[in-house]
Amino acid sequence: MKSLMLLWQELAADCGEECCVSTILDGKTVEERFEHEGMPFMAITLPQFCKDFEKSLAQAAVDRSSFQGFTWRGGLPAFLGGFLDLVFDRRSGRLLDSPNVNAIRSIRELTLFSGKVEIPASNRRRDAAIEGYVECEKEVKRGDAGRSADIYAEFTRTSLLLFGKLLDGADSSLRHELGTGRGNHDQYGFSGKPLGSNWPFIHPKHGPGATADRLGGNAKWDLTEWPSRLEAVFPFGEYCIPNWRYRYLLDRVDFLEPGMERAAKLVSVPKTVKTPRLIAKEPTAMQYMQQAVQGLLVKSIQRDPFVGKMIGFDDQEANHQLARRGSLNGELATLDLSEASDRVSNRLVEALFAQHPHVNEAVQATRSLKVDVPGFGPLTLAKYASMGSALTFPVEAMVFLTAVFMGISRGNHRLSPKSIRAMVGEVRVYGDDIIVPTEYAEFVIGALEDLGLKVNLTKSFWTGKFRESCGKEYYAGEDVSVVRLRHLAADPGGGWSLPTSRRQDLEVESLVSLRNRLYCGGYWKTARFLDGWLGSLLGGLYPTVLARPISPSGELGARSDGLVRWSVVGHSADLSLLKTQAPVVRCWQRIQEAPESLLRDEGALTKVLSYRGVEPLALDHLDRAGRPTSSSLKRRMTSPF
Repeated sequence: MKSLMLLWQELAADCGEECCVSTILDGKTVEERFEHEGMPFMAITLPQFCKDFEKSLAQAAVDRSSFQGFTWRGGLPAFLGGFLDLVFDRRSGRLLDSPNVNAIRSIRELTLFSGKVEIPASNRRRDAAIEGYVECEKEVKRGDAGRSADIYAEFTRTSLLLFGKLLDGADSSLRHELGTGRGNHDQYGFSGKPLGSNWPFIHPKHGPGATADRLGGNAKWDLTEWPSRLEAVFPFGEYCIPNWRYRYLLDRVDFLEPGMERAAKLVSVPKTVKTPRLIAKEPTAMQYMQQAVQGLLVKSIQRDPFVGKMIGFDDQEANHQLARRGSLNGELATLDLSEASDRVSNRLVEALFAQHPHVNEAVQATRSLKVDVPGFGPLTLAKYASMGSALTFPVEAMVFLTAVFMGISRGNHRLSPKSIRAMVGEVRVYGDDIIVPTEYAEFVIGALEDLGLKVNLTKSFWTGKFRESCGKEYYAGEDVSVVRLRHLAADPGGGWSLPTSRRQDLEVESLVSLRNRLYCGGYWKTARFLDGWLGSLLGGLYPTVLARPISPSGELGARSDGLVRWSVVGHSADLSLLKTQAPVVRCWQRIQEAPESLLRDEGALTKVLSYRGVEPLALDHLDRAGRPTSSSLKRRMTSPF
């Protein structure tokens, strides 16, 4: 616990030097409250301080009802008062004409630094999160019952303008898949082609994650359960055996009727001290085919010349640039949703795909009907799917974009293909992060709420000069994003601290990453403090490598693997490789090994024929597979630049 306090004080000193502000009293305040309140002060109370601060920036004034739990001096809190004086007028609480951007960044850094440490939440908070999940499901059902037919008609009409053309292509592909793919075999029951080769868009695959039926690694390729609902759309024989010469494998499969289907299983995983993350582990069969339908939807969206530029799946840079633009001229708003995936009603999804029956059939067939909730038992779902389904992300993005254009239409903006194309570069959806023109922000919020979605007003901005999206924050065009601590090690006293042993390999790796991000952020004293800690911890095997820009925005990074410290002024070199004379350095590297998982016979053949990756399969992929269950630090050599 003391090590975390020392780290925060070093960070405060860095921020204070940047802004010419004394942080001695702030450090004493944090030390005293940390001693009495523990980790919740760092991970809950300080982030709430930041929320109130960001609200004050948006309102251009400090509300006296904000910053509860902190003493006041004049019109501003005393805590971090030196920084606040550079942003607001202490007498009136009003925003200064030219607030100090470095002070804004420093306040956010010091209050958010420990806000997302992945520490297991208390049992009380975990139980409250599960109860919230169940209550959210009830709200979705109430929303379905109270939503008017006009809303559904508006939703379907808008979605067709956005997605009609691209879904026509996806529906055509699935029509061929579902219509001519079955029974297309010779007299011996053999189609003559390997698994999935007839259809270029439909490629099921297994992920590394846990499943409701507890199959892991290569065991997923020897499926013995297949829901009848899934069989009616995606026959087991077409996707789970090498070809129809192996149809005898169907004899060992239990085809489950709807009443006997295995439910998804809700589990909690560490997210923050305040609340855990709830994920539904899908049955293996569902997860397998969800990946296939997801691939079809994502590729269809990405290939569309207009909608593909409004929905992001793997590139957040567009959101960052739009958020920066919005902070500069105020023309774009950034909106954030709460419980985003858990509030997408399945009735909305049915309305979304109503005019494309084959896509709707595939999307519904791969959806789990129930989820097993700890303490509540099996719960029939009104939502489309929880986080954990491979289809949640693309389906919710389509629902959110439809809601955005419903709001734009309500703002006296007549929708047409031409007007939608004009919104490219003005509208963007990435997960639950939404960017829209400011003039339509309140209309969009109204449309989202009409669909049962919940806008997080504390993280949504359409007034003032502050904007945030996809982990980047800007004020008046300046990047005020923060560096966050992600992992701490459990200490013998039941608390949390910086790692003290190389056996805590995940925490050590995370601390090295933190050091490098702090260095790139200009917090050099804090980086030096961590250099001393890590140098001792890693036994001196902690080389310096060259950092250089790795993105168009100038973000720094290094190509070197392993636990190394970045520098922009030089690098170390221990020796040179004999063949190439290229310098290398010795360092530690965290090695994770997949668990032993033997796969043989038909299952092995199915896996090989199903593979569609660019890189070749690992040499031991039939012996080891799945998410690593153990890891350790090993000595390795890497390039210093």
